Amino acid sequence: MRKSLFAVPLTVLFLILLVFFLFWHSNSTVGITKYKVKIEDLPGEFNNYKIVQLSDLHSREWDGFVGKIRKQSPDIVVMTGDMISTDDENFDVFLSYAEEIAKEFTTYFIVGNHEQALHRADLAELTKKLADRGVYVIDNSRVRLEKGDSHINLYGLWFNLRFYRDVNDSSTSDYILSVENVEEILGKPKKGVNILLTHNPVYFDAYAKWGADLTLSGHMHGGMIYVPFKGGLFSPEKEYYPEYDGGYYEKQGSALVVSRGLGEHAGFRLLNQPEIVVITLKK
Repeated sequence: MRKSLFAVPLTVLFLILLVFFLFWHSNSTVGITKYKVKIEDLPGEFNNYKIVQLSDLHSREWDGFVGKIRKQSPDIVVMTGDMISTDDENFDVFLSYAEEIAKEFTTYFIVGNHEQALHRADLAELTKKLADRGVYVIDNSRVRLEKGDSHINLYGLWFNLRFYRDVNDSSTSDYILSVENVEEILGKPKKGVNILLTHNPVYFDAYAKWGADLTLSGHMHGGMIYVPFKGGLFSPEKEYYPEYDGGYYEKQGSALVVSRGLGEHAGFRLLNQPEIVVITLKK
């Protein structure tokens, strides 16, 4: 049987087009990722309570971004850090989104490492502008989310930048955030259901031991390149295949959701679509 002269070229062409499509899909589209998180002691009024999580925007602009959030009809929107980049000339993109979102939904923000790395005056200016636009900045503190006669606790945690480790740098590699560190910053958790917003998911063990029923984080950008059957390839800690690259995790009766983020400050993505995360609480 004669082989077609076009068989090999067409196969190669298909593979090239597939790679281009996957690259485009991973860098030019935003997906919606949904999780249902069961919490044993969740008050009945909070059953089906919906949280939209945004993380690691890095001032990226997206067509129809707020409309995608609106379609989810969340009870609250939370922003879990790195919504800007330290080297941005201004914060206009993020502030514009924040204002538009806060007009429609109760919105909370915590700082990530990029916000923390700003000069103190610039960070103060950013958080003031957010507050002026109706966004609640949770600064190592707690707010009560109320519904009917019930409430749950929402904490926002940030910590010294030295805990954003580089495993290859001896000056930072030995810093590990402990449950004692968390308690020193936030105090003991209040009775009831506790949701923790904190940018870096690496210390999930400490968050769970502290008493977080659910932790929402980002920072990892999904590992940038997703390797099938292995996970995200890269880590900000300069470690391959980080344990918490993106998705849903459980430990010691505590849940963790890690957003794969919305921006691409660290470079291009592959097989790793930017995402808006939607969490529905279930009793």
